[in-house]
Amino acid sequence: MFLADLLSIKKNDGIATVVIDNPPMNVLSSKVTAELDQSFRQLREDESVKVIILTGAGDRAFMAGADINEFAEEENEQTETPDVQEVFSFIENIPKPTIALLNGYTLGGGLELALTCDIRIAEAHAQVGLPEVNLGLLPGAGGTQRLTRIIGPAKAKEIMFGGDPLSAEEASELGIVNKVVPQGEGKEAAEKFAATYAAKSVQALSRIKRLINSVSEYPLQEGLQLEKQLFNDLFATEDAREGIRAFREKRKPVFTNR
Repeated sequence: MFLADLLSIKKNDGIATVVIDNPPMNVLSSKVTAELDQSFRQLREDESVKVIILTGAGDRAFMAGADINEFAEEENEQTETPDVQEVFSFIENIPKPTIALLNGYTLGGGLELALTCDIRIAEAHAQVGLPEVNLGLLPGAGGTQRLTRIIGPAKAKEIMFGGDPLSAEEASELGIVNKVVPQGEGKEAAEKFAATYAAKSVQALSRIKRLINSVSEYPLQEGLQLEKQLFNDLFATEDAREGIRAFREKRKPVFTNR
């Protein structure tokens, strides 16, 4: 694993926890983007990792937006930084479950990053929003597309036109987050979700994720054909045989992710 300056990664029992540590508010700088890219590419290939938790250091922010100072740097060498949309799309489609733990402000690029994850858990003090319009800008890291797919165009416009943040409970009601927990209890909740998923087969999880992520790409009949294809592929894996055998023998399956 490469040595990151603004991220830390811990692995335990098939779960990798990635912590963004860019004080004071964990903003999305070009360096954070590059380190997210490197980290998730390595975690994708790490067979010991089955589930990834992503969060921010401290209790103030998951990520409070992009580094606005970089926008003003005319000499900023953009060519040296991975494209943020490409990095976020890679995270979105990594073939392992991902869980975003929103432990404070989750604004702008922070919410856009969280939307790439499969599950979002918010602590009660978290605030969630896309305030780019207040700077005369728009969400440029996937927010207009991913948020709209989750909550629909009318509510997405309301949030992005106004630029005001939502409370964790409001975000939950709209389906932006899956679960709200008291402040300080997010880590335990995220690890509970992760442990549940880590006990499953990555062979099955990755195919389920691919199918759900591709729903908007295909007409129904093409989606059903892809489902049939991936089901047949999965049926031939060692994990599928183990799962069926364990069911018949009335025991818990022991998956090897093969």
